Amino acid sequence: MAFINFNSGKVVQIWDGISGTLAHTENSTFGYFTIQNGTDLPEHSHIHEQCCHVLEGELEFNINGEIQLLTKGMAAFIPSMAPHSAKALTECKVIDCFTPVREDFVALEKQQS
Repeated sequence: MAFINFNSGKVVQIWDGISGTLAHTENSTFGYFTIQNGTDLPEHSHIHEQCCHVLEGELEFNINGEIQLLTKGMAAFIPSMAPHSAKALTECKVIDCFTPVREDFVALEKQQS
């Protein structure tokens, strides 16, 4: 897959308040997500490294106790197994990249087909 068009993909509901389109390579998952205003992502961790790039909006991130307000053009890097949470202070558009592939997201795509 040399190119990704997130505009033509099937929209998948990831969690309450978070939906978007996904693309998977052999080693990574990419998500173009909309996070609704006021959405709270409770603290969690996973084996995946994650990079979250904010395209629009204001997203307050807490990574291992360090809190930062992310706005357009900012990104957060979440190491594997680091506890993290976030709150959308406005509607947000983000690109998330996960390594390795999010097999749980692959399964969600199949369930919601």
